[in-house]
Amino acid sequence: MKSEPKVRLTVGQAIVRFLVNQYSERDGVEKRLVPGTFGIFGHGNVAGLGQALLQNEIDPEPDGGRMKYIMPRNEQGQVHAAAAFAKANERTQFLACTASIGPGSLNMVTGAALATTNRVPVLLFPSDIFSTRFPDPVLQQLEDPTSLDVSVNDAFRPVSRFFDRINRPEQLMPSLMAAMRVLTDPAETGAVTIALPQDVQAEAYDFPEAMFNKRVWHLRRPAVSPAELERAVAAIKASKRPLIIAGGGVKYSHAHEELRELATATGLPVADTQAGKGAITFDHPSSVGGVGSTGGDSGNHLADKADLIIGIGTRYSDFTTASRTQFKNPDVRFVNINVTSFDAAKNSAVMVVADAREALVALKDALAGYRVDED
Repeated sequence: MKSEPKVRLTVGQAIVRFLVNQYSERDGVEKRLVPGTFGIFGHGNVAGLGQALLQNEIDPEPDGGRMKYIMPRNEQGQVHAAAAFAKANERTQFLACTASIGPGSLNMVTGAALATTNRVPVLLFPSDIFSTRFPDPVLQQLEDPTSLDVSVNDAFRPVSRFFDRINRPEQLMPSLMAAMRVLTDPAETGAVTIALPQDVQAEAYDFPEAMFNKRVWHLRRPAVSPAELERAVAAIKASKRPLIIAGGGVKYSHAHEELRELATATGLPVADTQAGKGAITFDHPSSVGGVGSTGGDSGNHLADKADLIIGIGTRYSDFTTASRTQFKNPDVRFVNINVTSFDAAKNSAVMVVADAREALVALKDALAGYRVDED
């Protein structure tokens, strides 16, 4: 039986080679999934990811090309910048971040929480204590007297959509694949954390060459269930004062044009959240501005009296709902269009679990001939 071709690399080198060969595809457009890496180097990652990034800079991969290194000034700041990059690219691309052992990596926790809370993909590689536990303790190592396998990186667990710790090189492949799956899932995305012990980062291993083949991750657009669409249409037609609230999901789905076409065809007023700014142009006749505690008079006046809120791609943060005081009509109901069932179910809503663009196209067709009363 022919043996599978292998290549000897350190774990750090294998990570860089794997990442430069990952791509995303949406609506026929293919992009490098991870075009760059932020890194602050020190105790823990100089001889691992640091060396691997430098070697890639000098001698880029022949097929995957170069991993751009971006020098930040603060560990928390680099994660915030990575989240901003992913948001600006509508979650079709994201950046990786690495930091040194102890307080350097721990500084990234707040950025991880922001990314997960806002459903934005970032990939974090915090350095970790020695897998062999020698030497011990490492610089500013958290020494838990009840368990020797706990490090400060365990603080990432509750704020990450996926967390793993690589204690052996063999664990890298399934971990990276799981990371890519979560990062490219529109419903499950957020911070992904893969903790890298200092000794394992620099450990060499014979990795299968197939691990580094080009892989394209196709970003899903979940279709609308006919039954869910029917219930949503019935609720809209039964309402007297409906209001759309467009959230960040409209932008991530690149559904701007579809939202504007629906508003033009039906006259439905459209307010936006902080994340949804730009989902509809300010000069569109249906645009009523922001809503909630950071909103304006026009949007909030309509929200006060609305008997139906149509939330599209919003998670209803406290700013949007003015801490649950914004929607004052005692008979107000909700229709929520969201790719995540967790958000679609909020406020006891009529749920439409689907991609925003797919849902808006279907909703416009199903509402043909419907128009909001002019008054």
